[in-house]
Amino acid sequence: MGKLTAMGVKNLTEPGRYSDGEGLILKLAAKGKGSWIVRVQANGKRRDIGLGPLSELPLANAREAARAVRKEVKAGVDVLAERTKEALVIPTFSDAAKLVHEEHKAAWKNGKHQAQWIKTLETYAFPTLGDKLVSDIEGPAIRDALSPIWLTKPETARRVRQRIGSVLDWACAKGFRETEAPMRSVLRGLPRQPKKQGHLAAMPYQELPAFFKWLRERSSVGRLALEFVILNASRSGEVRGACWNEIDLKKKLWTIPAERMKAGTVHVVPLSEAALDVLKRAKAFRSPVSDLIFPG
Repeated sequence: MGKLTAMGVKNLTEPGRYSDGEGLILKLAAKGKGSWIVRVQANGKRRDIGLGPLSELPLANAREAARAVRKEVKAGVDVLAERTKEALVIPTFSDAAKLVHEEHKAAWKNGKHQAQWIKTLETYAFPTLGDKLVSDIEGPAIRDALSPIWLTKPETARRVRQRIGSVLDWACAKGFRETEAPMRSVLRGLPRQPKKQGHLAAMPYQELPAFFKWLRERSSVGRLALEFVILNASRSGEVRGACWNEIDLKKKLWTIPAERMKAGTVHVVPLSEAALDVLKRAKAFRSPVSDLIFPG
């Protein structure tokens, strides 16, 4: 038998905490205004669990709700954790992928990679996984999404697999799913991909003089950029993004800022006379609306 009565609760006016027994407590803010909590012991810790407002929960209903909570706690259920899960709005895979893309794209220096990251998922993952909740996606669904391109487009398939994994790992970190992406089991369910043939063959250095002679037969931005790549042993992206303000002609140096380097650190390239000659010829293509050395 509880300590409180329905009439007594109705007549309470003094703000405070009123115990009904067995952990059920009324927190009164003013007459007719307050909320019910039930105090329980779980794993040796005392926890107060809200049941609802007094205006919506009469005494009898509050007692019933308290009994239900005590029963769940006795059965080992983490009531607060379960309520948190219920309150979460689980996103679909496509919505989650777009959120991950927005959160991470600023950290990717390569604009092409930014666009390709979401585009590959839209093309190869969204048709089968897009409308599924991230909490419901397990190994078989991922395997079925990858299977059509696993052997025909192996490099693309590996990238899609990695990106699916990133989305599901993000969802796990956000509390939208219980586990990270089960990628090891996915791989076991897919056939072995053919081995790579290695890098494309390099041009024998003995052929370079003839190639340079052909390259200089006519002048274009593309040909000048390729010549600059070869002379400085640079990555194509570094050369395509090279700007005139990075060049010090007096000191014969090209200083590539950290944000354009894969390693994330400033890189200084000494320029040979041949490389300086390329820059001299590139001035003919200088644009008043861009500082790029090799525009377009």
